[in-house]
Amino acid sequence: MKLTFKNGLAAVALTLASSMVMAAEHVVEMKNSGADGAMVFEPGFVKAQPGDTVKFVLVDPAHNSVSVEVPEGAEGWQGAMNESITVTLDEEGVYVYKCTPHAALNMAGIIQVGDPVNRDAAKAAVDKLTASAATNKDRLTGYFEQVQ
Repeated sequence: MKLTFKNGLAAVALTLASSMVMAAEHVVEMKNSGADGAMVFEPGFVKAQPGDTVKFVLVDPAHNSVSVEVPEGAEGWQGAMNESITVTLDEEGVYVYKCTPHAALNMAGIIQVGDPVNRDAAKAAVDKLTASAATNKDRLTGYFEQVQ
């Protein structure tokens, strides 16, 4: 088969399209009550790949999602109160986030993207959030135990 410019261009377009299709969207709900108790992100742990997005969906009022620890080179985020937010995760590592008004209730979660290259920094962020939490002290630690 003779490769023409037109065929080559079509091959490049298909390759680009297939790489975009491979990116997944993960949905995390911001809730007053869930499987892990009161004031919770559900699921609290997400395993993703570089290029995936995480959509934080407001289910109950008075929540937001704010990054606490992100890998080097990654952009953090600060979602507005009472609004959903979608975040694209391009860098490998562990992302730790919280709900600002409910941090004292340990409303926080973890996203692992690829290899946990910033595991120690993420663990320090988990320890700090957990130490300042009044309740649900084992919740975030339990999520972090799933990081591999």
